[in-house]
Amino acid sequence: MVICFFSTQYLPTPGGVERYTWNLARRCVAAGHRALVVAASLPGLPARETDPDGIEIFRLPSYPVMGGRFPVLHPFVDAGDLWAQGIDFAVIQTRMYPQSVWAARQCKRRGIPALVIDHSTGYMMHGGLAGALGKAYEHAACGCIRRCGFPFYGVSGDVCRWLQTFGIAAAGRLPNAVDPDELDKLARAENAVDWRTKLNVPAGGKLIAFVGRLIPEKGALRLANAVQAIPGCVLAVAGTGPEEPSLAALGGPIHVLGALPHEQIVQLLAQADAYCLPTEYAEGFPTTLLEAAACRCPIVTTRTAGTGELLPGGDYAVFLADASTQTIRAGLDTLMADPAAASARAEKAYENLCSHFTWQAVFATMMEIVNAAKRS
Repeated sequence: MVICFFSTQYLPTPGGVERYTWNLARRCVAAGHRALVVAASLPGLPARETDPDGIEIFRLPSYPVMGGRFPVLHPFVDAGDLWAQGIDFAVIQTRMYPQSVWAARQCKRRGIPALVIDHSTGYMMHGGLAGALGKAYEHAACGCIRRCGFPFYGVSGDVCRWLQTFGIAAAGRLPNAVDPDELDKLARAENAVDWRTKLNVPAGGKLIAFVGRLIPEKGALRLANAVQAIPGCVLAVAGTGPEEPSLAALGGPIHVLGALPHEQIVQLLAQADAYCLPTEYAEGFPTTLLEAAACRCPIVTTRTAGTGELLPGGDYAVFLADASTQTIRAGLDTLMADPAAASARAEKAYENLCSHFTWQAVFATMMEIVNAAKRS
Protein backbone atom coordinates (compact mmCIF):
# COMPACT_ATOMS: atom_id res chain seq x y z
CA MET A 1 0.00 0.00 0.00
CA VAL A 2 1.20 3.53 -0.77
CA ILE A 3 0.44 5.97 2.05
CA CYS A 4 1.16 9.64 1.47
CA PHE A 5 1.68 12.12 4.31
CA PHE A 6 1.13 15.77 3.42
CA SER A 7 3.16 17.68 6.02
CA THR A 8 3.93 21.22 4.89
CA GLN A 9 6.90 21.38 7.26
CA TYR A 10 9.06 18.31 7.69
CA LEU A 11 12.50 17.28 8.89
CA PRO A 12 15.11 18.67 9.14
CA THR A 13 12.83 21.50 10.30
CA PRO A 14 12.46 20.78 14.03
CA GLY A 15 8.99 20.50 15.54
CA GLY A 16 6.27 18.24 16.85
CA VAL A 17 4.29 17.87 13.61
CA GLU A 18 7.48 17.02 11.75
CA ARG A 19 8.44 14.25 14.18
CA TYR A 20 4.84 13.00 14.31
CA THR A 21 4.87 12.58 10.54
CA TRP A 22 8.28 10.89 10.57
CA ASN A 23 7.29 8.42 13.28
CA LEU A 24 4.16 7.26 11.48
CA ALA A 25 5.85 7.20 8.06
CA ARG A 26 8.74 5.04 9.17
CA ARG A 27 6.34 2.59 10.82
CA CYS A 28 4.53 2.35 7.49
CA VAL A 29 7.82 1.37 5.85
CA ALA A 30 8.61 -1.12 8.62
CA ALA A 31 5.18 -2.71 8.05
CA GLY A 32 5.93 -3.24 4.36
CA HIS A 33 4.15 -0.21 2.88
CA ARG A 34 5.55 2.66 0.81
CA ALA A 35 5.54 5.95 2.71
CA LEU A 36 5.65 9.26 0.86
CA VAL A 37 6.04 12.60 2.61
CA VAL A 38 5.09 15.77 0.72
CA ALA A 39 6.56 18.95 2.22
CA ALA A 40 7.51 22.50 1.32
CA SER A 41 10.83 23.10 -0.39
CA LEU A 42 13.85 24.03 1.74
CA PRO A 43 17.06 25.76 0.58
CA GLY A 44 19.83 23.30 -0.26
CA LEU A 45 17.62 20.20 -0.19
CA PRO A 46 16.57 18.22 -3.28
CA ALA A 47 13.05 18.21 -4.66
CA ARG A 48 12.93 14.44 -4.20
CA GLU A 49 14.94 11.98 -2.13
CA THR A 50 14.64 8.80 -0.08
CA ASP A 51 15.85 9.08 3.52
CA PRO A 52 17.73 6.38 5.52
CA ASP A 53 14.41 5.05 6.87
CA GLY A 54 13.14 4.38 3.35
CA ILE A 55 10.69 7.30 3.40
CA GLU A 56 10.30 8.96 -0.01
CA ILE A 57 10.26 12.75 0.33
CA PHE A 58 8.75 15.13 -2.23
CA ARG A 59 9.43 18.84 -1.67
CA LEU A 60 7.12 21.18 -3.54
CA PRO A 61 8.24 24.71 -4.49
CA SER A 62 6.97 27.15 -1.84
CA TYR A 63 7.42 30.71 -0.62
CA PRO A 64 8.90 30.92 2.94
CA VAL A 65 6.27 33.32 4.35
CA MET A 66 6.69 34.49 7.99
CA GLY A 67 10.34 33.53 7.97
CA GLY A 68 9.50 30.00 6.90
CA ARG A 69 6.87 29.42 9.63
CA PHE A 70 4.08 29.53 7.03
CA PRO A 71 5.23 28.11 3.68
CA VAL A 72 2.92 28.99 0.80
CA LEU A 73 2.77 26.62 -2.15
CA HIS A 74 3.65 28.07 -5.56
CA PRO A 75 0.56 28.51 -7.75
CA PHE A 76 0.08 25.94 -10.51
CA VAL A 77 2.65 23.64 -8.95
CA ASP A 78 3.57 20.65 -11.13
CA ALA A 79 3.14 17.51 -9.01
CA GLY A 80 2.65 14.99 -11.79
CA ASP A 81 5.46 12.79 -10.50
CA LEU A 82 3.78 12.61 -7.09
CA TRP A 83 0.37 11.58 -8.40
CA ALA A 84 2.01 8.95 -10.61
CA GLN A 85 3.02 7.01 -7.48
CA GLY A 86 -0.38 5.30 -7.14
CA ILE A 87 -1.32 6.71 -3.73
CA ASP A 88 -3.79 4.49 -1.86
CA PHE A 89 -4.41 6.72 1.17
CA ALA A 90 -3.44 10.23 2.28
CA VAL A 91 -2.79 11.68 5.72
CA ILE A 92 -3.08 15.48 5.70
CA GLN A 93 -1.28 17.14 8.59
CA THR A 94 -2.90 20.31 10.01
CA ARG A 95 -5.81 22.27 8.65
CA MET A 96 -4.25 25.71 8.15
CA TYR A 97 -1.55 25.52 5.46
CA PRO A 98 -2.25 26.25 1.78
CA GLN A 99 -0.63 22.88 0.96
CA SER A 100 -3.21 21.15 3.17
CA VAL A 101 -6.06 22.80 1.24
CA TRP A 102 -4.42 21.85 -2.05
CA ALA A 103 -3.85 18.26 -0.90
CA ALA A 104 -7.44 17.81 0.25
CA ARG A 105 -8.82 19.13 -3.04
CA GLN A 106 -6.46 17.01 -5.12
CA CYS A 107 -7.30 13.85 -3.16
CA LYS A 108 -11.02 14.54 -3.48
CA ARG A 109 -10.67 15.12 -7.21
CA ARG A 110 -8.61 11.94 -7.69
CA GLY A 111 -10.76 9.71 -5.46
CA ILE A 112 -7.99 9.10 -2.90
CA PRO A 113 -9.35 8.42 0.59
CA ALA A 114 -7.79 10.61 3.27
CA LEU A 115 -7.95 11.84 6.83
CA VAL A 116 -6.89 15.13 8.39
CA ILE A 117 -4.92 15.31 11.66
CA ASP A 118 -4.92 18.62 13.48
CA HIS A 119 -2.31 19.73 16.01
CA SER A 120 -3.40 23.12 17.36
CA THR A 121 -5.80 24.61 19.89
CA GLY A 122 -5.86 28.22 18.77
CA TYR A 123 -5.41 30.63 15.91
CA MET A 124 -1.95 31.04 14.44
CA MET A 125 -1.96 34.85 14.77
CA HIS A 126 -3.39 37.15 17.43
CA GLY A 127 -4.28 40.80 17.73
CA GLY A 128 -4.78 43.69 15.34
CA LEU A 129 -5.43 43.57 11.64
CA ALA A 130 -3.01 40.66 11.10
CA GLY A 131 -4.83 38.59 13.71
CA ALA A 132 -8.23 39.34 12.17
CA LEU A 133 -7.02 38.48 8.68
CA GLY A 134 -5.33 35.32 9.96
CA LYS A 135 -8.52 34.22 11.70
CA ALA A 136 -10.57 34.78 8.55
CA TYR A 137 -8.03 32.84 6.50
CA GLU A 138 -8.04 29.87 8.90
CA HIS A 139 -11.84 29.62 8.78
CA ALA A 140 -11.79 29.80 4.98
CA ALA A 141 -9.01 27.20 4.68
CA CYS A 142 -10.66 24.88 7.16
CA GLY A 143 -13.98 25.23 5.36
CA CYS A 144 -12.36 24.24 2.06
CA ILE A 145 -10.89 21.09 3.60
CA ARG A 146 -14.09 20.24 5.46
CA ARG A 147 -16.12 20.38 2.25
CA CYS A 148 -13.90 17.67 0.78
CA GLY A 149 -15.62 15.29 3.20
CA PHE A 150 -12.59 13.74 4.90
CA PRO A 151 -12.71 12.92 8.64
CA PHE A 152 -10.74 15.07 11.08
CA TYR A 153 -8.77 13.71 14.03
CA GLY A 154 -7.06 15.62 16.84
CA VAL A 155 -3.80 14.80 18.58
CA SER A 156 -5.52 15.48 21.91
CA GLY A 157 -8.98 15.91 23.35
CA ASP A 158 -8.33 19.67 23.51
CA VAL A 159 -7.62 19.74 19.78
CA CYS A 160 -10.84 17.83 19.09
CA ARG A 161 -12.77 20.40 21.10
CA TRP A 162 -11.03 23.29 19.30
CA LEU A 163 -12.10 21.87 15.93
CA GLN A 164 -15.70 22.64 16.93
CA THR A 165 -14.76 26.31 16.39
CA PHE A 166 -14.76 25.50 12.68
CA GLY A 167 -17.98 23.49 12.77
CA ILE A 168 -16.10 20.17 12.78
CA ALA A 169 -16.99 17.18 14.93
CA ALA A 170 -13.75 15.23 15.24
CA ALA A 171 -13.95 11.55 14.30
CA GLY A 172 -11.57 10.69 17.15
CA ARG A 173 -8.04 11.07 18.50
CA LEU A 174 -4.73 10.03 17.01
CA PRO A 175 -2.62 11.26 19.92
CA ASN A 176 0.92 12.44 19.83
CA ALA A 177 3.21 9.71 21.14
CA VAL A 178 6.75 8.39 21.62
CA ASP A 179 8.54 5.04 21.76
CA PRO A 180 9.85 4.81 25.37
CA ASP A 181 12.19 1.88 24.64
CA GLU A 182 13.72 3.63 21.64
CA LEU A 183 14.29 6.82 23.62
CA ASP A 184 15.87 4.86 26.47
CA LYS A 185 18.40 3.36 24.04
CA LEU A 186 19.27 6.81 22.73
CA ALA A 187 19.67 8.18 26.25
CA ARG A 188 22.03 5.34 27.23
CA ALA A 189 24.07 5.22 24.01
CA GLU A 190 27.81 4.66 24.47
CA ASN A 191 28.59 7.91 22.68
CA ALA A 192 25.98 9.93 24.60
CA VAL A 193 26.90 13.55 25.27
CA ASP A 194 27.66 14.29 28.93
CA TRP A 195 25.67 17.49 29.05
CA ARG A 196 26.35 18.31 32.68
CA THR A 197 30.08 18.33 32.02
CA LYS A 198 29.78 20.02 28.63
CA LEU A 199 27.70 22.86 30.10
CA ASN A 200 29.79 23.18 33.27
CA VAL A 201 26.92 22.51 35.66
CA PRO A 202 28.45 23.11 39.12
CA ALA A 203 28.51 20.40 41.79
CA GLY A 204 25.11 20.45 43.41
CA GLY A 205 23.76 22.68 40.63
CA LYS A 206 20.62 22.13 38.57
CA LEU A 207 20.34 21.67 34.81
CA ILE A 208 17.10 22.97 33.27
CA ALA A 209 16.23 22.09 29.67
CA PHE A 210 14.10 23.88 27.09
CA VAL A 211 13.44 22.32 23.69
CA GLY A 212 11.39 24.02 20.99
CA ARG A 213 11.09 26.88 18.54
CA LEU A 214 12.50 30.09 19.94
CA ILE A 215 9.46 32.28 19.42
CA PRO A 216 8.02 34.61 22.09
CA GLU A 217 4.91 32.49 22.63
CA LYS A 218 7.03 29.50 23.73
CA GLY A 219 8.58 31.45 26.62
CA ALA A 220 12.27 30.53 26.33
CA LEU A 221 13.46 34.09 26.99
CA ARG A 222 11.26 34.47 30.07
CA LEU A 223 12.56 31.12 31.30
CA ALA A 224 16.15 32.28 30.77
CA ASN A 225 15.51 35.42 32.84
CA ALA A 226 14.07 33.25 35.62
CA VAL A 227 17.04 30.86 35.58
CA GLN A 228 19.53 33.73 35.78
CA ALA A 229 18.06 34.64 39.17
CA ILE A 230 18.53 31.14 40.64
CA PRO A 231 22.05 30.46 42.00
CA GLY A 232 23.71 27.31 40.63
CA CYS A 233 21.06 26.85 37.94
CA VAL A 234 22.05 26.28 34.28
CA LEU A 235 19.69 26.46 31.31
CA ALA A 236 20.20 24.49 28.08
CA VAL A 237 18.12 25.87 25.18
CA ALA A 238 17.78 23.57 22.16
CA GLY A 239 16.09 25.12 19.15
CA THR A 240 16.19 27.98 16.67
CA GLY A 241 14.04 31.01 16.02
CA PRO A 242 13.83 34.81 16.29
CA GLU A 243 14.64 34.85 20.02
CA GLU A 244 17.95 33.04 19.50
CA PRO A 245 20.16 36.19 19.35
CA SER A 246 18.58 37.64 22.52
CA LEU A 247 19.09 34.37 24.38
CA ALA A 248 22.68 34.02 23.20
CA ALA A 249 23.44 37.57 24.37
CA LEU A 250 22.55 36.65 27.96
CA GLY A 251 25.62 34.42 28.36
CA GLY A 252 26.52 33.10 31.80
CA PRO A 253 24.41 30.09 32.77
CA ILE A 254 22.30 30.34 29.58
CA HIS A 255 23.55 27.98 26.84
CA VAL A 256 21.94 28.29 23.39
CA LEU A 257 22.61 25.02 21.58
CA GLY A 258 20.80 25.55 18.28
CA ALA A 259 19.03 22.71 16.50
CA LEU A 260 20.41 19.53 18.07
CA PRO A 261 20.21 16.02 16.60
CA HIS A 262 17.32 14.12 18.13
CA GLU A 263 19.50 11.72 20.07
CA GLN A 264 21.27 14.62 21.78
CA ILE A 265 17.93 16.17 22.75
CA VAL A 266 16.92 12.87 24.36
CA GLN A 267 20.24 12.69 26.21
CA LEU A 268 19.77 16.26 27.43
CA LEU A 269 16.30 15.46 28.78
CA ALA A 270 17.55 12.28 30.43
CA GLN A 271 20.28 14.19 32.28
CA ALA A 272 18.34 17.37 33.16
CA ASP A 273 16.87 18.08 36.58
CA ALA A 274 13.79 19.58 34.94
CA TYR A 275 12.20 20.26 31.58
CA CYS A 276 10.42 23.62 31.55
CA LEU A 277 7.86 24.60 28.90
CA PRO A 278 6.33 27.97 29.87
CA THR A 279 4.34 28.19 26.65
CA GLU A 280 1.48 30.48 25.68
CA TYR A 281 1.40 29.01 22.18
CA ALA A 282 -1.68 27.22 20.82
CA GLU A 283 -0.07 23.81 21.27
CA GLY A 284 -1.78 20.62 20.13
CA PHE A 285 0.17 18.14 22.26
CA PRO A 286 3.86 19.06 22.61
CA THR A 287 6.19 16.22 21.64
CA THR A 288 8.78 17.54 24.07
CA LEU A 289 6.46 16.92 27.02
CA LEU A 290 6.11 13.30 25.94
CA GLU A 291 9.86 12.91 25.46
CA ALA A 292 10.57 14.47 28.85
CA ALA A 293 8.10 12.08 30.48
CA ALA A 294 9.69 9.13 28.65
CA CYS A 295 13.09 10.21 30.03
CA ARG A 296 11.63 10.51 33.56
CA CYS A 297 12.60 14.17 33.54
CA PRO A 298 10.52 16.25 36.01
CA ILE A 299 8.29 18.70 34.15
CA VAL A 300 7.40 22.35 34.86
CA THR A 301 4.83 23.69 32.41
CA THR A 302 1.83 25.86 31.77
CA ARG A 303 -1.43 24.05 31.12
CA THR A 304 -1.51 23.55 27.39
CA ALA A 305 -3.29 21.08 25.12
CA GLY A 306 -2.52 17.49 26.01
CA THR A 307 -1.18 18.21 29.49
CA GLY A 308 -4.47 17.19 31.05
CA GLU A 309 -4.16 13.79 29.37
CA LEU A 310 -0.47 13.13 29.95
CA LEU A 311 -0.25 15.04 33.25
CA PRO A 312 -3.68 14.79 34.90
CA GLY A 313 -2.75 16.69 38.08
CA GLY A 314 -0.15 18.27 40.29
CA ASP A 315 1.21 14.87 41.30
CA TYR A 316 2.48 14.44 37.70
CA ALA A 317 4.14 17.83 37.11
CA VAL A 318 4.55 21.33 38.52
CA PHE A 319 2.03 23.57 36.76
CA LEU A 320 2.50 27.30 36.18
CA ALA A 321 -0.48 29.60 36.61
CA ASP A 322 0.94 31.90 33.94
CA ALA A 323 4.11 32.28 31.87
CA SER A 324 5.61 35.32 33.61
CA THR A 325 9.25 35.26 34.67
CA GLN A 326 8.27 35.48 38.36
CA THR A 327 5.88 32.54 38.11
CA ILE A 328 8.43 30.45 36.21
CA ARG A 329 11.03 31.05 38.89
CA ALA A 330 8.55 30.11 41.63
CA GLY A 331 7.70 26.89 39.77
CA LEU A 332 11.35 25.94 39.43
CA ASP A 333 11.95 26.75 43.10
CA THR A 334 9.04 24.46 44.04
CA LEU A 335 10.47 21.61 42.01
CA MET A 336 14.05 21.99 43.22
CA ALA A 337 13.08 22.34 46.87
CA ASP A 338 11.90 18.71 47.03
CA PRO A 339 13.87 16.34 44.74
CA ALA A 340 12.01 13.27 46.05
CA ALA A 341 8.64 14.76 45.11
CA ALA A 342 10.04 15.74 41.70
CA SER A 343 11.14 12.15 41.06
CA ALA A 344 7.77 10.81 42.17
CA ARG A 345 5.96 13.13 39.74
CA ALA A 346 8.28 12.08 36.91
CA GLU A 347 7.64 8.40 37.60
CA LYS A 348 3.86 8.86 37.50
CA ALA A 349 4.12 10.77 34.23
CA TYR A 350 6.28 7.95 32.78
CA GLU A 351 3.78 5.27 33.80
CA ASN A 352 0.87 7.17 32.25
CA LEU A 353 2.85 7.72 29.05
CA CYS A 354 3.66 4.02 28.66
CA SER A 355 0.00 3.11 29.15
CA HIS A 356 -1.53 5.51 26.62
CA PHE A 357 0.93 7.38 24.39
CA THR A 358 3.11 5.00 22.34
CA TRP A 359 3.62 5.07 18.56
CA GLN A 360 2.82 1.37 18.33
CA ALA A 361 -0.73 2.06 19.53
CA VAL A 362 -1.22 5.17 17.37
CA PHE A 363 0.04 3.45 14.22
CA ALA A 364 -2.27 0.48 14.82
CA THR A 365 -5.26 2.84 15.16
CA MET A 366 -4.29 4.73 12.01
CA MET A 367 -4.04 1.51 10.00
CA GLU A 368 -7.48 0.41 11.22
CA ILE A 369 -8.84 3.69 9.77
CA VAL A 370 -6.89 3.22 6.54
CA ASN A 371 -8.07 -0.36 6.04
CA ALA A 372 -11.68 0.53 6.82
CA ALA A 373 -11.56 3.34 4.25
CA LYS A 374 -10.12 1.02 1.62
CA ARG A 375 -12.89 -1.54 2.24
CA SER A 376 -15.68 1.01 1.91
